[in-house]
Amino acid sequence: MRVVVYSESGPSSVLSLVERPEPQPGPGEVRVRLHRAGVNPTDWKMRTGATSPGDFPEVAPGQDGAGVVEAVGEEVDALSVGQRVWVFCAQHGRPYGTAAEQLVLPASRAVPLPDDASFDLGASLGVPAMTAHRALTSGETPSRLGPGSLAGQVVLVAGGAGAVGNAAIQLAVWSGAIVVTTVSSPEKAALATAAGAQHVVDYRTEDVAARVREVAADGVDLVVEVAPADNLALDLDLVRNRATIAFYANNGGAEATLPLRPTFGKNVRLQGVLLYLLSEEMLQAGALDVTAAVEAGALRVGEEAGVPLHHFPLAETAAAHDAVEAGAVGKVLLDLA
Repeated sequence: MRVVVYSESGPSSVLSLVERPEPQPGPGEVRVRLHRAGVNPTDWKMRTGATSPGDFPEVAPGQDGAGVVEAVGEEVDALSVGQRVWVFCAQHGRPYGTAAEQLVLPASRAVPLPDDASFDLGASLGVPAMTAHRALTSGETPSRLGPGSLAGQVVLVAGGAGAVGNAAIQLAVWSGAIVVTTVSSPEKAALATAAGAQHVVDYRTEDVAARVREVAADGVDLVVEVAPADNLALDLDLVRNRATIAFYANNGGAEATLPLRPTFGKNVRLQGVLLYLLSEEMLQAGALDVTAAVEAGALRVGEEAGVPLHHFPLAETAAAHDAVEAGAVGKVLLDLA
């Protein structure tokens, strides 16, 4: 099989396309013939050494993808040969991820993909949608998402044109929330609106606090935050009593100053979100809810959903990494079929 690998940390030039033997699934594993792979910031950060991909002599990057099961190992009952699946956390704890034509991974990381869902959509789920799911379920209620589960709640999504922000908008709207999101340009405002956000605020030209209070006079129930170093003080000012601020990145700075009285005075919960270290129960709940949202047509990709798609062949994985590192808006995908 063809696979893109690296054996040392560095720029995208350390990536190389090689041939490796067809992998065989062991007990509890499946082999997937990948059609698409999603590229996420975590992929280039691991490649550069900013975070660790694991202690392996050779690594194929990529956590997300979609394809068809072509072999199952012993003790696998939930999946069968020929079944379409989307995969997540594929490279976590393992040397080979989704920048490959074939992939062996635990069956629990391969989820049936609804028949009318494209491989583009399947490969775009994983990190963004599962991270968004955990952020949206990290408050007092609910522990699962679905129609009505966030009814009456106001959710503030920082950076609504980003991959996680877009997924959070779509999942929150599907669950009945009123969504306010911040963006940095009219172009990104159009994408956030296409994702379904009812209120979009350009933080470069508008008063965010005033605009949010027009929607949530009593305060926001939940914040999905990408830049806590920049936004924590504003978030604390805008949330209601017993609200949650869920943050999944450190855009804008590696440290944030926490004003104590505004935090404990409102019983605010600060929830960090890192997909790879969630419990198995949380991961499976997220996979079920994300798939249900796909089945309902609530999770979408493409320009009309606020997620422009950028396709690269497997041989140009380095260019795909560079595009994500440069801040490509939308979803970068590898074509593998």
